[in-house]
Amino acid sequence: MPIKEEEKEKPETLREEDENSTKFMPIKEGEEGKEKPEKLREEDENSTKFMPIKDGEEEKEKPEKLPEEDEKRTGFITNSEITDKIVLREPRKKLERHNQQAKKQSGHHQRDFTVPKFVPQKADKKKPPRNSDVRNLSFDVADTEYCDLFSGEWVKNPEGPYYTNDTCNAIQQHQNCLQFGRPDTDFLKWRWKPDACELPIFDPTQFLELVRGKSLAFVGDSVARNHMQSLICLLSRIVYPEDISETQDQNRRWIYKDYDFNISMFWAPYLVRTEKTVPNDVTQPFNLYLDEFDEFWKNQIQGVDYVIISAGHWFFRPTNFYLNRRLVGCLYCPQSNVTHVTSYFSYRRAFRTAFRAINSLENYKGVTFLRTFAPSHFENGPWDKGGDCARRRPFKRNEKVLDDYNLEYYKIQLDELKIAQRAGRRRGLKFKLFDATQPMLLRPDGHPSKYGRWPNPNVTVPNDCVHWCLPGPIDAWNDFLVELLKRELAD
Repeated sequence: MPIKEEEKEKPETLREEDENSTKFMPIKEGEEGKEKPEKLREEDENSTKFMPIKDGEEEKEKPEKLPEEDEKRTGFITNSEITDKIVLREPRKKLERHNQQAKKQSGHHQRDFTVPKFVPQKADKKKPPRNSDVRNLSFDVADTEYCDLFSGEWVKNPEGPYYTNDTCNAIQQHQNCLQFGRPDTDFLKWRWKPDACELPIFDPTQFLELVRGKSLAFVGDSVARNHMQSLICLLSRIVYPEDISETQDQNRRWIYKDYDFNISMFWAPYLVRTEKTVPNDVTQPFNLYLDEFDEFWKNQIQGVDYVIISAGHWFFRPTNFYLNRRLVGCLYCPQSNVTHVTSYFSYRRAFRTAFRAINSLENYKGVTFLRTFAPSHFENGPWDKGGDCARRRPFKRNEKVLDDYNLEYYKIQLDELKIAQRAGRRRGLKFKLFDATQPMLLRPDGHPSKYGRWPNPNVTVPNDCVHWCLPGPIDAWNDFLVELLKRELAD
């Protein structure tokens, strides 16, 4: 159901159950069929010191272009390049008292993403792009000497799935759709078929041989972790990793000793240096230093062979934006003397800075994959007003096109990837496209929805149409990963 023009966009933060910990218990020999996924612990991301704003600075600074040569455009234009639209604020509505109390009793936790309400622009009379038009946008950054893996459609695959919640203990509760009673299983019976070639189903033995002696890192948010957990589940058909994490927070590391292969997850939902305005409270706005590196993950990837970087849904949360350590704008903040801009402003600059961080590393010789934005699928209302993803089959390629903020985010990512590729070539670094956007746009049936928890009539919890069921369509990302690694090894 479209949102009325006059309805102002109002963010709120979704809550999340058992979201953050990813420690796995090994399965004993002979017990593969008996292991149940254990409930994972939750820890908050590390807080950092809040830097106060000096008096008067809020009124002096306005968002302006970064003074970098690479700010020049690269072949296509987004609405956000013309102007950062002013965003009107609307006070948050308080939950009814019985719901507040029920949520306290339920143990539900803050979700680590939000979803925007897109307000249509009357002035924009252009027809939405066709899928073929969207695919053409990636031409300048894709490996055109190879088949385009990401142009295709979902076809039936009666052999799926290749693991279940009984055989893999890496599945977090809020993605465990089978455990929580999802009645249909047809969403498990599809595979991605590129138009011009075949995409083999993930072979765990082949994958581990490809990465023998290598390392792989995921940098991003909970959808990046969702991808990583899918990979571990697919590999669990033959072996589980050993947890060698040095901490028990959201930055984790595992090793497959027989293959000398390790996987790391670096928690960086904004990609850049970030501070909480209130320590230990993720519901409050964050300060984003859009021109400063996140030193933790930047330093950790120095010796990594393959890095998959991604970000998206956190950028719809209330945030304050800093350049040169000065407040230059905000998204959904209460201050009247601060310029209010859209999330496009921070999204572009965050990716620009993250890619600059990678290109600044003296010892990094790895391959960086940009995994593009995976759209959510709320229908019949916003996420906080009963919106749901209740479809039971994929869209056909012509049933759904990329548009609105999803298209803007996608264009920004391609734009910034092209800049990074140009800078990387001067240092011999590779930046590659991992284009998950179009395939996942067509999978409204693959989200947990209400099947990430047991129902509680006394608690109102939004449906999850952002993360992906495990097993589920996100497993195809690892089909893509194998082919992308093969291409790197062949070059």
